[in-house]
Amino acid sequence: MYNMELLLGLILVGGAFFLVAYAIMSQVNEKSVVRNSLRQLDGYEVENVRDQELLAPISQRAVAPVMGGLTSVGKRLTPAGYADTIRKKFIESGNGSADAVDRFMAIQVIMLAGLIPVTWFFYFYNPVRLSGLVQFMAWGLICAVLIFAPYALLSRRVEERQHELRIKLPDILDLLTISVEAGLGFEQALDRTIAAVPGALSDEFARMLGEVRAGATRADAMRALDQRTNVPEVRSFVLAILQADTFGVSIGRVLRSQAEEMRIKRRQLAQERAQKAPVKMLIPMVFCVFPSLFVVVIGPAVINIRSAFSH
Repeated sequence: MYNMELLLGLILVGGAFFLVAYAIMSQVNEKSVVRNSLRQLDGYEVENVRDQELLAPISQRAVAPVMGGLTSVGKRLTPAGYADTIRKKFIESGNGSADAVDRFMAIQVIMLAGLIPVTWFFYFYNPVRLSGLVQFMAWGLICAVLIFAPYALLSRRVEERQHELRIKLPDILDLLTISVEAGLGFEQALDRTIAAVPGALSDEFARMLGEVRAGATRADAMRALDQRTNVPEVRSFVLAILQADTFGVSIGRVLRSQAEEMRIKRRQLAQERAQKAPVKMLIPMVFCVFPSLFVVVIGPAVINIRSAFSH
Protein backbone atom coordinates (compact mmCIF):
# COMPACT_ATOMS: atom_id res chain seq x y z
CA MET A 1 0.00 0.00 0.00
CA TYR A 2 2.83 2.35 0.90
CA ASN A 3 4.65 1.58 -2.35
CA MET A 4 1.51 2.21 -4.40
CA GLU A 5 1.01 5.62 -2.77
CA LEU A 6 4.67 6.52 -3.38
CA LEU A 7 4.43 5.42 -7.02
CA LEU A 8 1.21 7.40 -7.51
CA GLY A 9 2.80 10.50 -5.98
CA LEU A 10 5.83 10.21 -8.25
CA ILE A 11 3.58 9.84 -11.29
CA LEU A 12 1.59 12.92 -10.33
CA VAL A 13 4.73 15.01 -9.68
CA GLY A 14 6.26 13.86 -12.97
CA GLY A 15 3.04 14.67 -14.83
CA ALA A 16 2.96 18.14 -13.28
CA PHE A 17 6.55 18.82 -14.29
CA PHE A 18 5.81 17.58 -17.81
CA LEU A 19 2.80 19.87 -18.15
CA VAL A 20 4.75 22.89 -16.88
CA ALA A 21 7.65 22.17 -19.23
CA TYR A 22 5.26 21.66 -22.15
CA ALA A 23 3.54 24.97 -21.46
CA ILE A 24 6.85 26.83 -21.22
CA MET A 25 8.22 25.24 -24.40
CA SER A 26 4.99 26.00 -26.26
CA GLN A 27 5.22 29.68 -25.32
CA VAL A 28 8.89 29.77 -26.30
CA ASN A 29 8.08 28.15 -29.65
CA GLU A 30 5.24 30.60 -30.31
CA LYS A 31 7.46 33.57 -29.48
CA SER A 32 10.19 32.18 -31.71
CA VAL A 33 7.74 31.82 -34.60
CA VAL A 34 6.50 35.39 -34.06
CA ARG A 35 10.06 36.76 -33.95
CA ASN A 36 11.00 34.92 -37.14
CA SER A 37 7.91 36.28 -38.85
CA LEU A 38 8.72 39.82 -37.72
CA ARG A 39 12.28 39.52 -39.01
CA GLN A 40 10.95 38.71 -42.47
CA LEU A 41 8.93 41.93 -42.62
CA ASP A 42 10.78 44.68 -44.47
CA GLY A 43 10.84 47.97 -42.67
CA TYR A 44 9.33 46.63 -39.47
CA GLU A 45 10.27 48.74 -36.47
CA VAL A 46 9.82 47.97 -32.79
CA GLU A 47 9.62 50.93 -30.45
CA ASN A 48 10.19 49.03 -27.21
CA VAL A 49 13.89 48.43 -26.54
CA ARG A 50 13.22 45.15 -24.78
CA ASP A 51 11.20 43.87 -27.74
CA GLN A 52 14.03 44.88 -30.05
CA GLU A 53 16.47 42.85 -27.98
CA LEU A 54 14.11 39.87 -27.94
CA LEU A 55 14.01 39.89 -31.75
CA ALA A 56 17.68 38.86 -31.77
CA PRO A 57 18.36 35.11 -31.57
CA ILE A 58 19.27 33.63 -28.22
CA SER A 59 22.82 32.94 -29.42
CA GLN A 60 23.41 36.69 -29.66
CA ARG A 61 21.60 37.55 -26.43
CA ALA A 62 23.01 34.86 -24.13
CA VAL A 63 25.80 32.87 -25.72
CA ALA A 64 27.74 35.70 -27.40
CA PRO A 65 28.39 37.73 -24.19
CA VAL A 66 29.59 34.63 -22.35
CA MET A 67 31.88 33.64 -25.22
CA GLY A 68 33.22 37.20 -25.40
CA GLY A 69 34.09 37.18 -21.70
CA LEU A 70 35.80 33.80 -21.94
CA THR A 71 37.73 34.97 -25.00
CA SER A 72 39.05 38.05 -23.19
CA VAL A 73 40.13 35.87 -20.26
CA GLY A 74 41.87 33.48 -22.62
CA LYS A 75 43.78 36.28 -24.34
CA ARG A 76 45.01 37.52 -20.96
CA LEU A 77 46.19 34.08 -19.87
CA THR A 78 48.02 33.21 -23.10
CA PRO A 79 51.38 34.72 -24.16
CA ALA A 80 51.70 37.47 -26.74
CA GLY A 81 51.34 36.26 -30.30
CA TYR A 82 49.46 33.10 -29.33
CA ALA A 83 46.20 34.36 -30.85
CA ASP A 84 47.99 35.10 -34.14
CA THR A 85 49.42 31.58 -34.15
CA ILE A 86 45.96 30.09 -33.60
CA ARG A 87 44.52 32.31 -36.34
CA LYS A 88 47.19 31.07 -38.76
CA LYS A 89 46.39 27.49 -37.77
CA PHE A 90 42.70 28.01 -38.51
CA ILE A 91 43.52 29.53 -41.91
CA GLU A 92 45.71 26.54 -42.73
CA SER A 93 42.89 24.21 -41.65
CA GLY A 94 40.52 25.89 -44.11
CA ASN A 95 38.46 27.79 -41.55
CA GLY A 96 38.92 31.50 -42.19
CA SER A 97 36.07 32.59 -39.93
CA ALA A 98 36.77 35.65 -37.80
CA ASP A 99 35.01 34.07 -34.80
CA ALA A 100 36.93 30.79 -34.94
CA VAL A 101 39.84 32.09 -32.85
CA ASP A 102 37.48 33.56 -30.24
CA ARG A 103 35.61 30.27 -29.92
CA PHE A 104 38.90 28.39 -29.60
CA MET A 105 40.14 30.71 -26.84
CA ALA A 106 36.82 30.35 -25.00
CA ILE A 107 37.03 26.55 -25.24
CA GLN A 108 40.55 26.63 -23.82
CA VAL A 109 39.37 28.71 -20.85
CA ILE A 110 36.56 26.20 -20.22
CA MET A 111 39.05 23.32 -20.38
CA LEU A 112 41.36 25.10 -17.95
CA ALA A 113 38.43 25.70 -15.61
CA GLY A 114 37.85 21.94 -15.71
CA LEU A 115 41.14 21.45 -13.83
CA ILE A 116 39.41 22.51 -10.60
CA PRO A 117 36.78 19.72 -10.53
CA VAL A 118 39.40 17.22 -11.76
CA THR A 119 41.70 18.13 -8.86
CA TRP A 120 38.81 17.86 -6.39
CA PHE A 121 37.79 14.52 -7.89
CA PHE A 122 41.24 12.97 -7.51
CA TYR A 123 42.46 14.44 -4.23
CA PHE A 124 39.30 14.90 -2.16
CA TYR A 125 36.53 12.64 -3.50
CA ASN A 126 38.78 9.90 -4.96
CA PRO A 127 36.13 7.19 -5.48
CA VAL A 128 38.60 4.69 -7.02
CA ARG A 129 40.93 4.98 -4.00
CA LEU A 130 44.07 5.91 -5.91
CA SER A 131 47.11 6.90 -3.92
CA GLY A 132 50.74 7.82 -4.29
CA LEU A 133 52.39 7.96 -7.68
CA VAL A 134 49.43 6.35 -9.49
CA GLN A 135 47.09 9.09 -8.27
CA PHE A 136 49.51 11.81 -9.33
CA MET A 137 50.06 10.24 -12.77
CA ALA A 138 46.32 9.88 -13.41
CA TRP A 139 45.72 13.48 -12.36
CA GLY A 140 48.59 14.73 -14.54
CA LEU A 141 47.38 12.74 -17.56
CA ILE A 142 43.86 14.17 -17.40
CA CYS A 143 45.19 17.69 -16.81
CA ALA A 144 47.48 17.35 -19.84
CA VAL A 145 44.53 16.22 -21.95
CA LEU A 146 42.43 19.18 -20.83
CA ILE A 147 45.22 21.66 -21.52
CA PHE A 148 46.63 20.36 -24.81
CA ALA A 149 43.63 18.61 -26.40
CA PRO A 150 42.19 21.67 -28.27
CA TYR A 151 45.55 22.63 -29.79
CA ALA A 152 46.33 18.99 -30.65
CA LEU A 153 42.99 18.56 -32.42
CA LEU A 154 43.54 21.78 -34.37
CA SER A 155 47.05 20.70 -35.39
CA ARG A 156 45.68 17.32 -36.44
CA ARG A 157 43.10 19.00 -38.64
CA VAL A 158 45.83 21.12 -40.26
CA GLU A 159 47.98 18.04 -40.95
CA GLU A 160 45.06 16.17 -42.52
CA ARG A 161 44.23 19.09 -44.81
CA GLN A 162 47.86 19.57 -45.84
CA HIS A 163 48.10 15.85 -46.62
CA GLU A 164 44.98 16.14 -48.78
CA LEU A 165 46.52 19.08 -50.64
CA ARG A 166 49.70 17.07 -51.33
CA ILE A 167 47.70 14.11 -52.63
CA LYS A 168 45.39 16.16 -54.88
CA LEU A 169 48.02 18.49 -56.37
CA PRO A 170 49.48 16.08 -59.02
CA ASP A 171 46.01 15.22 -60.38
CA ILE A 172 45.04 18.87 -60.62
CA LEU A 173 48.33 19.74 -62.30
CA ASP A 174 47.81 16.97 -64.88
CA LEU A 175 44.37 18.28 -65.81
CA LEU A 176 45.64 21.85 -65.75
CA THR A 177 48.51 20.93 -68.10
CA ILE A 178 46.15 19.25 -70.56
CA SER A 179 43.82 22.27 -70.54
CA VAL A 180 46.65 24.77 -71.10
CA GLU A 181 48.19 22.70 -73.90
CA ALA A 182 44.74 22.46 -75.49
CA GLY A 183 44.76 26.24 -75.96
CA LEU A 184 43.07 27.65 -72.85
CA GLY A 185 44.55 30.47 -70.81
CA PHE A 186 45.85 29.85 -67.33
CA GLU A 187 42.80 31.32 -65.55
CA GLN A 188 40.33 29.56 -67.88
CA ALA A 189 42.16 26.26 -67.49
CA LEU A 190 42.23 26.67 -63.72
CA ASP A 191 38.52 27.47 -63.66
CA ARG A 192 37.78 24.33 -65.69
CA THR A 193 39.98 22.24 -63.41
CA ILE A 194 38.22 23.54 -60.30
CA ALA A 195 34.86 22.48 -61.70
CA ALA A 196 36.15 19.02 -62.61
CA VAL A 197 38.10 18.16 -59.43
CA PRO A 198 36.33 19.23 -56.20
CA GLY A 199 38.22 19.34 -52.94
CA ALA A 200 40.19 21.54 -50.58
CA LEU A 201 42.83 22.44 -53.17
CA SER A 202 40.17 23.38 -55.70
CA ASP A 203 38.58 25.62 -53.07
CA GLU A 204 41.91 27.38 -52.55
CA PHE A 205 42.38 27.85 -56.29
CA ALA A 206 38.83 29.18 -56.57
CA ARG A 207 39.58 31.72 -53.86
CA MET A 208 42.75 32.71 -55.72
CA LEU A 209 40.76 33.25 -58.91
CA GLY A 210 38.23 35.30 -56.97
CA GLU A 211 41.00 37.55 -55.69
CA VAL A 212 42.37 37.99 -59.21
CA ARG A 213 38.94 38.87 -60.58
CA ALA A 214 38.45 41.28 -57.70
CA GLY A 215 41.50 43.29 -58.82
CA ALA A 216 44.54 41.64 -57.26
CA THR A 217 47.51 40.66 -59.37
CA ARG A 218 48.17 37.02 -60.10
CA ALA A 219 51.46 37.15 -58.19
CA ASP A 220 49.82 38.55 -55.04
CA ALA A 221 46.95 36.06 -55.23
CA MET A 222 49.32 33.12 -55.61
CA ARG A 223 51.53 34.29 -52.75
CA ALA A 224 48.40 34.52 -50.59
CA LEU A 225 47.55 30.95 -51.67
CA ASP A 226 51.00 29.83 -50.51
CA GLN A 227 50.57 31.52 -47.14
CA ARG A 228 47.11 29.98 -46.59
CA THR A 229 48.17 26.42 -47.39
CA ASN A 230 51.77 26.34 -46.06
CA VAL A 231 52.56 23.21 -48.10
CA PRO A 232 56.03 22.83 -49.70
CA GLU A 233 54.62 21.32 -52.90
CA VAL A 234 52.17 24.18 -53.37
CA ARG A 235 54.98 26.66 -52.66
CA SER A 236 57.11 25.04 -55.36
CA PHE A 237 54.22 25.26 -57.83
CA VAL A 238 53.61 28.94 -56.98
CA LEU A 239 57.28 29.86 -57.38
CA ALA A 240 57.45 28.04 -60.73
CA ILE A 241 54.42 29.91 -62.09
CA LEU A 242 55.73 33.25 -60.84
CA GLN A 243 59.12 32.62 -62.46
CA ALA A 244 57.41 31.62 -65.72
CA ASP A 245 55.45 34.89 -65.72
CA THR A 246 58.59 36.89 -64.93
CA PHE A 247 60.91 35.38 -67.54
CA GLY A 248 58.32 34.64 -70.22
CA VAL A 249 58.67 30.86 -70.13
CA SER A 250 55.87 28.73 -71.56
CA ILE A 251 53.38 27.94 -68.78
CA GLY A 252 52.47 24.61 -70.39
CA ARG A 253 56.07 23.39 -70.23
CA VAL A 254 56.38 24.55 -66.60
CA LEU A 255 53.11 22.84 -65.65
CA ARG A 256 54.20 19.55 -67.24
CA SER A 257 57.50 19.54 -65.35
CA GLN A 258 55.73 20.44 -62.13
CA ALA A 259 53.20 17.64 -62.63
CA GLU A 260 55.97 15.07 -63.09
CA GLU A 261 57.82 16.37 -60.04
CA MET A 262 54.66 16.28 -57.89
CA ARG A 263 53.91 12.70 -58.91
CA ILE A 264 57.43 11.71 -57.87
CA LYS A 265 57.01 13.48 -54.52
CA ARG A 266 53.64 11.80 -53.95
CA ARG A 267 55.22 8.41 -54.61
CA GLN A 268 58.04 9.22 -52.21
CA LEU A 269 55.53 10.33 -49.58
CA ALA A 270 53.66 7.03 -49.90
CA GLN A 271 56.93 5.08 -49.59
CA GLU A 272 57.91 7.10 -46.53
CA ARG A 273 54.60 6.40 -44.81
CA ALA A 274 54.90 2.71 -45.68
CA GLN A 275 58.39 2.53 -44.16
CA LYS A 276 57.15 4.21 -40.97
CA ALA A 277 54.38 1.66 -40.49
CA PRO A 278 56.55 -1.16 -39.02
CA VAL A 279 58.07 1.23 -36.48
CA LYS A 280 54.64 2.47 -35.42
CA MET A 281 53.33 -1.09 -35.16
CA LEU A 282 56.19 -2.02 -32.83
CA ILE A 283 54.77 -0.11 -29.83
CA PRO A 284 51.33 -1.82 -29.71
CA MET A 285 52.95 -5.17 -30.44
CA VAL A 286 55.41 -4.87 -27.53
CA PHE A 287 52.91 -3.54 -24.99
CA CYS A 288 49.68 -5.25 -26.10
CA VAL A 289 50.28 -8.31 -28.30
CA PHE A 290 53.43 -9.82 -26.79
CA PRO A 291 52.25 -9.80 -23.13
CA SER A 292 49.03 -11.62 -23.98
CA LEU A 293 50.97 -14.02 -26.21
CA PHE A 294 53.41 -14.75 -23.38
CA VAL A 295 50.53 -15.41 -20.99
CA VAL A 296 48.92 -17.88 -23.41
CA VAL A 297 52.17 -19.68 -24.32
CA ILE A 298 54.20 -19.59 -21.11
CA GLY A 299 51.35 -19.39 -18.59
CA PRO A 300 50.41 -23.11 -18.56
CA ALA A 301 54.09 -24.12 -18.39
CA VAL A 302 54.65 -21.84 -15.40
CA ILE A 303 51.61 -23.31 -13.65
CA ASN A 304 52.81 -26.89 -14.29
CA ILE A 305 56.34 -26.10 -13.08
CA ARG A 306 54.99 -24.47 -9.93
CA SER A 307 52.72 -27.40 -9.17
CA ALA A 308 55.57 -29.87 -9.76
CA PHE A 309 57.96 -28.08 -7.40
CA SER A 310 55.27 -27.59 -4.79
CA HIS A 311 55.06 -31.37 -4.35
